[in-house]
Amino acid sequence: MRTKALIFSLLLSTAVFAQSKFETGMKKGMELWNSGKTTEASALFERIAAAEPNEWLPNYYVALVNTTSAFYIKDKTQITALLTQAQNALDIEMAKNAENAELLVVQALIYTAYIVQDPMTNGQKYSPIIMGLYAKAEKLAPENPRVVFSKADFEIGGAKFWGKDTKPMCEQVARSIAMFENEKPATPFAPTWGKERAEQVLASCGK
Repeated sequence: MRTKALIFSLLLSTAVFAQSKFETGMKKGMELWNSGKTTEASALFERIAAAEPNEWLPNYYVALVNTTSAFYIKDKTQITALLTQAQNALDIEMAKNAENAELLVVQALIYTAYIVQDPMTNGQKYSPIIMGLYAKAEKLAPENPRVVFSKADFEIGGAKFWGKDTKPMCEQVARSIAMFENEKPATPFAPTWGKERAEQVLASCGK
């Protein structure tokens, strides 16, 4: 009996240590990202992903950090490198679970970044794929604020390009903000981003 108790205690200690190490690493990665150290954050998330293959969030953040960074860079070679890195990380998790709405949103953002890089070449190619991804994500998670906002934000861009009314999309942005305010993350490092950007988009609606 004492032997079994000792084994259980050791297993429990190992599990707690592993969890603590994962949480410490994820917290550090988020801090790096929030402070603008995107390269360091991405590298840390990659190391965590390699050490914790059963956790989807590290690769998710590798993809998200690199994709969002690509929107602020002009050099096409750098953009391609960032989006390739993002896609490689995302592919790992999509292969495990293609029904994860959060992953679908990031995939749509990767394609959106390619459109921003070269609208004439990539707009027609990726726009239908992006709308398909958002439709699938919306079906899977209709109350997910990142799904609702990101879809509306993309549609606003298209409506402005074609000179169409953006009011219906702006209403969806407003709806997403209410969702953000009521969102309760399932885990400490679950995605929560988007509210600040949604408020910025709503403030510019109709202008």
